[in-house]
Amino acid sequence: MDAAFRFSDDPTDVDRSLVHHWLSEQSYWAAGRSREALDRAVDGSLNFGVYERESGRQVAYARVVTDSATFAWLCDVFVDPDLRGQGIGHGLIDGVLAELEPMGLRRVLLATRDAHGLYAAHGFTPLPEPDRFMVRS
Repeated sequence: MDAAFRFSDDPTDVDRSLVHHWLSEQSYWAAGRSREALDRAVDGSLNFGVYERESGRQVAYARVVTDSATFAWLCDVFVDPDLRGQGIGHGLIDGVLAELEPMGLRRVLLATRDAHGLYAAHGFTPLPEPDRFMVRS
């Protein structure tokens, strides 16, 4: 990641208004998510961001739901659309995985419709036995 940006795992750094705008208005997976739901999700998760060093402006976000022992769900990954293609997403995922590594998790899952290349570059693969997984929506 470019030296003009910094990674943070400090939840107090998260610009919740901006993240809510990104997720509720610009993402396909969280369209219409209420601010209350976002706040509950942030409060119950590990939160990560990438920020411009000079201005402090947040340019990317991700959160992880985990038991910190065996399993984690990587979700709500978002990079400012104006800054995509600059390695910020890779820096974000590198930082998240570095934070999770000491936990010794057996499995980190995620779902994506359009960023398979990003995640594959960080070791994610399709589920080996997708018929074993189920969802309740």
